[in-house]
Amino acid sequence: MLLSQILAIAIALFMFVHIIWGKHSRAIIALSSGGAMILVLLLTFGRFSAVWEALSVDSFFHFSFWFSHMGITEFNTGINWSTILFLLGMMILAEEMSEAGFFDWICLWLAQKVRFKPTLILVAFMTFSALLSMFVDSITVILFMVVATVQMGHLLRFDPVPVVIAEIFSANLGGAATMSGDPPNIILGTSLGLGFWDFIQNNGVICLAAFCLMVVYFVLAFRTKLGQGIGESDPALMGLHPGDAIPDRDRFRTCTAIFLLVICLVMAHNPTGLTMPTIGLMAGALALAATKYPMEILKKVHWKTFGFIIGMMVVVSGLEQTHVLDGLAQFLAGLAGGDHTMMVVVLIWFTAICSAFVDNIPMTTVMVPVILSLSDLLGMDLSTLAWTMSKGTDIGGIATPIGASANVVGLSVAAKEGHKIGWRRYCKYTVPACIIVLTLSLYLILNLH
Repeated sequence: MLLSQILAIAIALFMFVHIIWGKHSRAIIALSSGGAMILVLLLTFGRFSAVWEALSVDSFFHFSFWFSHMGITEFNTGINWSTILFLLGMMILAEEMSEAGFFDWICLWLAQKVRFKPTLILVAFMTFSALLSMFVDSITVILFMVVATVQMGHLLRFDPVPVVIAEIFSANLGGAATMSGDPPNIILGTSLGLGFWDFIQNNGVICLAAFCLMVVYFVLAFRTKLGQGIGESDPALMGLHPGDAIPDRDRFRTCTAIFLLVICLVMAHNPTGLTMPTIGLMAGALALAATKYPMEILKKVHWKTFGFIIGMMVVVSGLEQTHVLDGLAQFLAGLAGGDHTMMVVVLIWFTAICSAFVDNIPMTTVMVPVILSLSDLLGMDLSTLAWTMSKGTDIGGIATPIGASANVVGLSVAAKEGHKIGWRRYCKYTVPACIIVLTLSLYLILNLH
């Protein structure tokens, strides 16, 4: 093994171990690891071109990055700016929607429609989290849904923790159904040229079947733990009106219109030729133009998330350029023994188990070049490997509190609101649920491809 490969592996292990440890900022760890990897690339190749490739700055100067006849961008080694810009724009839009009262209004409206019954609130909030996460990144959805759920629990006097756990699972599951809903899917789609409807036709079918199962699962699991609530006839509920959650109706209508427009653009990005970064920037620009306080919206964006993703992508680029990931591909191919069916089984469980302990964003970034190598090594259809990996990383990442960024955000917000959810309580419900969904996914993938 070359010295450059040893150094690259050491840097990656340092990053992953500290991410799992969780004692330091993930953004700082990832960015410092990325900086170290850049030094390794300079020492390895002795020229700046390797660093330039890792940073992928030239992406911005390609017309196809902004507009493509297929609405997609080509795979590039290094920082996936398509993912970064789309996430940024959608986070800005989500922050403006929150300020306009959209999330508070919809949560109160749903609770009212189900007559404030805790079990029905569980089902309604699961459904809304899944649907919204199909178009807005699951991190942002969970951020606001957890706050609304805890407040609803306090008002109606039921334990909000079961609903929070179910929401986190549903948001991740809903995000797994589309290209725009989950950062790993955005990375996969923009890297391999997969469009919105590709995800719907493949992941969407699986996620719909899985969601129906999960509604039954969580209702049965939590039916005695939510409590009865205060009942719809309680005087405390008489004065509640969803419209009261809207501070400015003009701002609310404008945000809703922008959101619907962005959904249409995402769904039609192939025929229109608009790429994901273009749509993301349009969403962010329209949201900032609609608000009177653009700087306040920008301050609330989770900038640390972008530092984490950028640093991690540089590290993965170093692993690819030093050919470490080729070795991983050969290892997985060896486990499957060259059998295509066995490769699907190995890939989904390998990515799921790894994603349970390593955030599924870096896991996806690592695995994209790996499945490209596997496709060449085994002569397998790349799309089959892509959907298998997608389900493994998306679903495996739900299993533990650190497996996906949405989990980390959701549990952190719940703790700040006075409801700390430990590993044992969280995993007690999510691990069995993940095994069920992964088994279903594996069955459908093997029978649909």
